[in-house]
Amino acid sequence: MLWSLFKILVFVAIIGLLALGGHFLMQTSGGVQITIAGTEFTLGPLQSVIALGVLVIAVWLFFKLLSLLIATLKFLNGDETALSRYFDRNREQKGYQALADGLMALASGEGRVAMTKATKAEKLLNKSELTDLLVAQAAEMTGDTKKASDTYKKLVTNNATRFVGVRGIMKQKLAEGDDETARKLAEKALAIKPRHEETQDVLLNLQTKAQDWAGARSTLTSKLKAGYLPRDVFKRRDAVLALSEAKGILDEDATVEQQERAIEANRLSPDLVPAAALAARAYIAKGKPRAATKILKKAWEVQPHPDLAHAFAETVPDETPEQRIKRFTALTRIHPENMETRLILAELNIVAEDFPEARRALGDVVEQQGDARAYTLMAAIERGEGASDAVVQGWLARALNAPRGPQWVCTNCHDIQPEWWPVCQNCGSFDTLSWQTPQTPEIASATGVHMLPLIVGALEDQSEEPEVAERVDEVDVVEVAADAVEVAEEAEAQKQA
Repeated sequence: MLWSLFKILVFVAIIGLLALGGHFLMQTSGGVQITIAGTEFTLGPLQSVIALGVLVIAVWLFFKLLSLLIATLKFLNGDETALSRYFDRNREQKGYQALADGLMALASGEGRVAMTKATKAEKLLNKSELTDLLVAQAAEMTGDTKKASDTYKKLVTNNATRFVGVRGIMKQKLAEGDDETARKLAEKALAIKPRHEETQDVLLNLQTKAQDWAGARSTLTSKLKAGYLPRDVFKRRDAVLALSEAKGILDEDATVEQQERAIEANRLSPDLVPAAALAARAYIAKGKPRAATKILKKAWEVQPHPDLAHAFAETVPDETPEQRIKRFTALTRIHPENMETRLILAELNIVAEDFPEARRALGDVVEQQGDARAYTLMAAIERGEGASDAVVQGWLARALNAPRGPQWVCTNCHDIQPEWWPVCQNCGSFDTLSWQTPQTPEIASATGVHMLPLIVGALEDQSEEPEVAERVDEVDVVEVAADAVEVAEEAEAQKQA
């Protein structure tokens, strides 16, 4: 309000001063005389001031028109001028608008619109580092993989956009299924940006698929250093990778390094069942059964598992069944009520032909948590105690239609795997196999039927029927129980003789 009043007062003062000045000039005598071509012009004081103002304005307009003429000539000549900068700004504004529209179309899934806008922005802006990525992604969306590939290659030639170009080509190779080339490109991309999390994950996945365990361990270390992986998860996955390097320790050509990898894997993650079993076998191969026993007991405390029991049996392979039962006390007393412990005790007593003790070991497992393995063990016990074929077949019939119990299940795709492996054989995910009961239990009837002749004694020599024997081994419904049943059969035959 005060500012407005002040401006009005200033305006009135200026008008007043101009009026006083004009009045003063009109009252003043004299003037200016100008002679042009013999003609004399006489101007009074007021007229002289007005003429001077008009002359100043005319000179200013003349120089402005002269500047415009010069700028036009320079513009036509291709030089940078204010006129050219005006058109450049106008073109740049339209280019950025086209770029923004292209990005919006890309985000909206309108591939063709995005491609059109990208082409327009490319022409208007002439800045490939801004438009090439939009062109490549729009080309991918419209299915023009060749144009996308050519554009990514252009990005590779520029230091500022090299990572984006390499990453784009890497994704194309992944989509094409060329994992080997994609792995090499991922290594190059990670060399440019060592802390890029997505590239680390892609490279780790490709390295595990290619069984490049040493490279995968290096990438895993990079993820830890970048802060993308908790230390406990790192130790677990590093143990898995070390275990993968040691997978062949039982082969004839196994090296000392593979044995050391198995031991290292167990040191990194003592609760990893496959690592414990493999490390124990490595110590057995070195002639150190006590170290193997210590590892297996520690792993059994975390999770009783049949693989641990099998490895524990291998520490003293030439003992009698009674000696083995006594030695297994070191494991079975740790979790006496655990289902795995009770099943192992039942199997050991069946081999020792102590069938009543085997029945006591099973207890209420059959009623509470019955699966194919438990029912087959009951069939072996009934056969060992001299029960009729009808009773044995009754237990087997229940085994044929019962779930197989805990197995290696992928937590990502829920696929059931026959054995542990660092990478899921179905979905390719890393370190997702867990020993658990499947959500949808697998029924063993499709393969368990081949076990029926083994128990009732109707099967001839397996060497005459290799296909049947192969199918039994392939499915492995109850690996140890099948051996126990054969022992019970032989015991009954000796009694009858």
